[in-house]
Amino acid sequence: MTTLEMTKTPATQTHQDWWRGGIVYQIYPRSFADSNGDGIGDLPGITGRLPYVASLGVDAIWISPFFKSPMKDFGYDVSDYRDIDPIFGSLADFDAMVSEAHRLGLKVMIDLVLSHSSDQHPWFKESRASHDNDKADWYVWADPQPDGTPPNNWLSIFGGSAWQWDSTRQQYYLHNFLASQPDFNFHNVAVQDALLDVARFWLDRGVDGFRLDTINFYFHDARLRSNPPVPKDQRNSSIAPSVNPYNHQDHVYSKSQPENIAFLKRLRALTDEYEARTCLGEVGDAQRGLEILGQYTAGDDLMHMCYAFEFLTGPRATAPFVVEVFEALAKAAPDGWPCWAFSNHDVERHQSRWNLTDDAARTYVMMMMALRGSACLYQGEELGLGEADVAFEDLQDPYGIEFWPKFKGRDGCRTPMVWETQSEFAGFGSAKPWLPVSPQHAQQAVDRQEADPNALLHFYRAAIACRQSTEALRSGEQSGLNAKGDVLTFTRQSPSETVFCAFNLGDQDARLEVPSGTWEPVKTAAGSVNGQDGLGPWQFAILRKAGG
Repeated sequence: MTTLEMTKTPATQTHQDWWRGGIVYQIYPRSFADSNGDGIGDLPGITGRLPYVASLGVDAIWISPFFKSPMKDFGYDVSDYRDIDPIFGSLADFDAMVSEAHRLGLKVMIDLVLSHSSDQHPWFKESRASHDNDKADWYVWADPQPDGTPPNNWLSIFGGSAWQWDSTRQQYYLHNFLASQPDFNFHNVAVQDALLDVARFWLDRGVDGFRLDTINFYFHDARLRSNPPVPKDQRNSSIAPSVNPYNHQDHVYSKSQPENIAFLKRLRALTDEYEARTCLGEVGDAQRGLEILGQYTAGDDLMHMCYAFEFLTGPRATAPFVVEVFEALAKAAPDGWPCWAFSNHDVERHQSRWNLTDDAARTYVMMMMALRGSACLYQGEELGLGEADVAFEDLQDPYGIEFWPKFKGRDGCRTPMVWETQSEFAGFGSAKPWLPVSPQHAQQAVDRQEADPNALLHFYRAAIACRQSTEALRSGEQSGLNAKGDVLTFTRQSPSETVFCAFNLGDQDARLEVPSGTWEPVKTAAGSVNGQDGLGPWQFAILRKAGG
């Protein structure tokens, strides 16, 4: 068990740059709280649970899409960017939620899906109607090759060709995801203007920022050149599962095009018209994720922050791997600002992916709170929820259905949030939910952990409070990152303080070499005193240098 000590240093963040070192709590609205008994979470449900989110000490919430949608990809296929889907509520419900969040001191970030729309969007319906209407080139259309096959070899992340034949236009259209999610043609400035108007609509309603879905997918190669192959021994499954042939290509032409930089500057300029707004981009690229992160966050006229997938997929984040990631980040993005996450709505929960004990989970969240960058937490992570086991007959995710059983899709991380252990549906709502509640999750519900002072939930609160009250951890510089065996060490420094951080990411006792000087504990593991006695398995020490 880890004991916690904390001293407080006033944070020096300005109101405008609250995002730098900020902590964002992701809400998947279908699965957070159901207020009306239809089995699907909604905006009033979120509003009712905001006091709990505020009690965690986070800065902001990020809400996955709630726009009007046929729900083929559960909201990531938008048919109306300026309205709420009735299953989630109304614009009035949205406004009430924003008002309550702001009253509680929470910023509100919404998930903007700009790379593609639903095929039910009026823009696409008009575009596919003919070759010469006003929106004919708002999407990516191309003639077939002479033999009738698609224009090139581009693949969809969800399986198969990225091109779908349309019998009305007698052309193919591009879809990087489902065939019902056609890609916009960002080479058309009118498309950019229309999507910037969407962003302005939500900024005017009071949102504090955007999480930008698949930010590097906006532009495609205008010449439609085929992607080159990736040698078999270099294939990377960080973006798509290993059973997906998407990993066989180096996607140099189907996404991450240089023209994107100019559009991102336009988007940043728009958000800068409003006070204290922020943009968080999702970079989906298996080969050049950190490089693109650096490109998109370099300078004050691009995105405020981005995240790649280094800690969201793959094996456990060992001490050497953390060093490797930050060394790569320093080379690729020396001026960039990262946002770190271990779990989200698209990946297996890290509690299961890394096979963590509670002590390991504590150490990892404290490490996240200590590393330079901003942080995203995913709903239920603070309860230690692992991946739920969803039977094939209960699957909703088309991605999992396509690649079952080798890849079970994303439903296991999207099952309902658990609020009350003894309630029939764990307090999620009064009716059978759209995905089954995990019986194991129900035993880890909020009410049970609130009553247990040693529960992981309370540790998350303490770890967040440590970061929020320690200037060096929130926004200071980072230096001396080093891995010695399982022990990761580094220093964070702000104008007013120096903090030394050490984490034993292993199951064995480890020696710890503390830099010279006098150090006092900010947050430390039991038995380590000032770290001079070493660290036990999954222990950590965070020490402040006496005198600043």
